[in-house]
Amino acid sequence: MTPNTLDTETVPESGTRMPDGGMPGDDDIDLQAYWRALVGRRWLILGATGLCVLIALILTLLATPIFRADTTLQINRDTVNVVQVQGFQPVESLNDQTFYQTQYDLLKSHSLARRVVVAMDLQHDAAFQKLLRPSPLARLLGFLHGASTRKPSPTDQLRADADALLNMVSVQPVLNSKLVDVSVDTPDPRLSARIANVYADQFIRSNLDRRMAASGYAKQYLEDRLQELKLRLEDSDTDLVAFAQKHQIVNISDRQSLVGQQLEQLNVALAQAEQDRYKAEAKWRQLQGAPADQIAQVLGDPVIEKLQQAYAEDQAKYQDQLRIYKPAFPAMLQLHAKLDEIHRQITARTALVRGSVQSAYAAAKARETLLRQRVADLRQQVLNLEQRSIRYNILKREVDTNRQLYDAILQRYKEIGVAGGVGINNISVVDRAEPPMVRYRPRLKLNLTIGLLLGLFAGIAAALVLDHLDDTVHVATDAEQKLGLAVLGIIPLARTGTPEQAMQDPRSALAEAYRSARTALQFATADGVPRSLLITSTRPGEGKSTTALALAQSFAQMGRRVLLVDADMRNPAQHNLGAVDNSRGLSNVLAGALTWREAIVSSEHGAAVLACGPLPPNPAELLAGPRLATLLAEAQAEYDLVILDSPPVLGLADAPVLAHSVAATLLVIEAGGARIDDIRDALKRLRAARARVVGAALTKLDARHGAYGYGYSYDYGGAYGGKTSRRDA
Repeated sequence: MTPNTLDTETVPESGTRMPDGGMPGDDDIDLQAYWRALVGRRWLILGATGLCVLIALILTLLATPIFRADTTLQINRDTVNVVQVQGFQPVESLNDQTFYQTQYDLLKSHSLARRVVVAMDLQHDAAFQKLLRPSPLARLLGFLHGASTRKPSPTDQLRADADALLNMVSVQPVLNSKLVDVSVDTPDPRLSARIANVYADQFIRSNLDRRMAASGYAKQYLEDRLQELKLRLEDSDTDLVAFAQKHQIVNISDRQSLVGQQLEQLNVALAQAEQDRYKAEAKWRQLQGAPADQIAQVLGDPVIEKLQQAYAEDQAKYQDQLRIYKPAFPAMLQLHAKLDEIHRQITARTALVRGSVQSAYAAAKARETLLRQRVADLRQQVLNLEQRSIRYNILKREVDTNRQLYDAILQRYKEIGVAGGVGINNISVVDRAEPPMVRYRPRLKLNLTIGLLLGLFAGIAAALVLDHLDDTVHVATDAEQKLGLAVLGIIPLARTGTPEQAMQDPRSALAEAYRSARTALQFATADGVPRSLLITSTRPGEGKSTTALALAQSFAQMGRRVLLVDADMRNPAQHNLGAVDNSRGLSNVLAGALTWREAIVSSEHGAAVLACGPLPPNPAELLAGPRLATLLAEAQAEYDLVILDSPPVLGLADAPVLAHSVAATLLVIEAGGARIDDIRDALKRLRAARARVVGAALTKLDARHGAYGYGYSYDYGGAYGGKTSRRDA
């Protein structure tokens, strides 16, 4: 395969698919990568953990021991109701947490702290004041900040002592109960217990004082209210009496009832009078319009009816006698006189009855008129009485209201006077504080645990951050995914001695690794091992010269004819590694002073070596000349494999020139050495020279990092003398 027909590859950019099918920008979490980062920086993690634990231990041992004393209080929602005063005590509610939260806040109030300071005379207590003394560092900082050194006033001192006491006190309610723990933390166990007990006692006293003060306020308010209501009641009574005297009102309710009954009776009588008048008027009008012969029937008088009957009988008798006797007959005259008398009696009786009917009608009408007038007068009297009673009732209701208010306030005043003197409290001490025997803090186990956790967290965070900032190749998967290179060999780090010394033992891990790389090179191209192979790296010191020598030695052990050419005419190393003469070599051949066969020397590892020779002033110009191509063509005709040790790629033109002239190029990458961007730049330069980069060899990889991510792993038991193993993917 000629250089002109070599395949060119491009370095994968952002978004380019990697050989394993992934994307370099994938956001998938690679737990194995995190694990490798943590294992690779395990000493950093262990150091940070140990440092934090040591700091926690030192701080714990240097810290001042603090002793906590606890006093347990029971806070009931209401006091025992010795006197039932409705409205004076709040109604108990199990779900009302506002009351208890108020009590907890009162336990942490400045007023209670000042009461305790005064009650215990902590302003002059040496043990307490010793706790408030600032440390030398605090005094120095205060002096540097210009803090005042004048002696504080008693008020300022009391406020400072109360603030300091509050910092020592903690309040913790007991879950699902009415109990609360009051804790005091000081370096003195006896002082802690003493303050805790006094704190509880003063809280109970302050609660009683507030209750007494509330009773006093209520009594004073009720006294003022009573005086006001008393004056208002007197004024309303005066107005009511004056109004009653002015309008002559006595028992207005009874009078209203009597007048109402009279009005009702008169209404009934008036209705009856109207009916009687209607009847009398109807009879009178019927009598006036009736004919004379029907008056008797209209009047319905039995006397008239009897007279008319007698008149009719005598008239019939007179007519009957008239047929016998003449009108002048004495008997006829007597009968005629009788008829006249009966007629006269009828006329007189009719006139009398007519007069009685007329009189009855007039009397009924007069009675109706009189009753109607009486009803009207009584109704007006009722209206006037009602009008006066409205104002009277308003004044009376005001008097009644004022009297009720006065009586209620007076009763409440008496009850509060009795309740205010009852000294029963709703707060009691359940357990009094005792001097603690064991310190509360610092807690050695807790602090060491916290230090351990913080150290682990800090170490892991630092390791992950450093790993994120580390833009180098550490494992084979980095080269495959980030650079698109097939890793043909993974070379472990020589932990003792030199790589050349380790390679002398064929059972060493280093020798096994280069044999694995040799095997991978046999499958690097379709034709097997390339006839000419350039070994280069991104920068110096990555192990390219050692790799070139190791591969030449490994292929020579297989019976291959191998020529190792030291083409690094800037910093040659093969003559030192193989212990060969460097007085003549490639530089002489390219300058035309010698033939390449004359410059070749033999080595102990079985491969022929063409050393660098004297360092020329212009290596790139010599390599770009036609003699290099002639050398390679002739050498490939006589040798199975020609391996060239090239200078680094970056900063020099030698490697691209050499890579263009050979069949394949192997890029050596130091694990944790060159940055990814530098390696990409090197690959770009090589591919710009139409070099065929068949893969990479990852060198100086620390075997203690575990799996390399390339499908197999090594177990390097010793420096290089232990057993080795390989697992194919």
